Amino acid sequence: MNYCSHCGAQVSLKIPAGDSLPRHVCDQCGTIHYQNPKVVVGALVEWEERILMCRRAIEPRYGFWTLPAGFMENNETCGGAALRETFEEAGARIALGPMFSFVDLPHISQIHIIYRARLLDLDFQPGEESLEASLMTEQEIPWSEIAFRSVDYTLKCFFDDRRRGQFDLHTTSLVIPVGSLAK
Repeated sequence: MNYCSHCGAQVSLKIPAGDSLPRHVCDQCGTIHYQNPKVVVGALVEWEERILMCRRAIEPRYGFWTLPAGFMENNETCGGAALRETFEEAGARIALGPMFSFVDLPHISQIHIIYRARLLDLDFQPGEESLEASLMTEQEIPWSEIAFRSVDYTLKCFFDDRRRGQFDLHTTSLVIPVGSLAK
């Protein structure tokens, strides 16, 4: 950030009085510009023994597979974001279930929240951000082509829970060094 969105003057990175972290502060009007983590929300959608997967048509990780998910919008609930993103990426109508995974990604200032969900019908198709949308069994999932570590984590927890016959809420922090090409 170079300029204040309030008055247009230059900003400096400094620790404001009473704070403990560096912030962008306007040199002219004193506005403190807080930057907060982004929230990614999605759904692990089930149909019988299969999971709805989307092959990405956008960067990052173009061509790799993921669960339908994306950035939460202002004035939206987490559940609402999961429903919207699933429809946008896979054209799928779902019944939302409980939150299943919560993943901290501090190296990119994101949190990923994935809900379990049930597919309502087989009338789905890839949206603009997906090359393909497909139902896959655990054995059919292209594990070496999973786009993000948070999705890999979520899928592995899901299949482990399904084998156990009990689904829990799973939380973790995935730390990747800044600048590495990591999924």
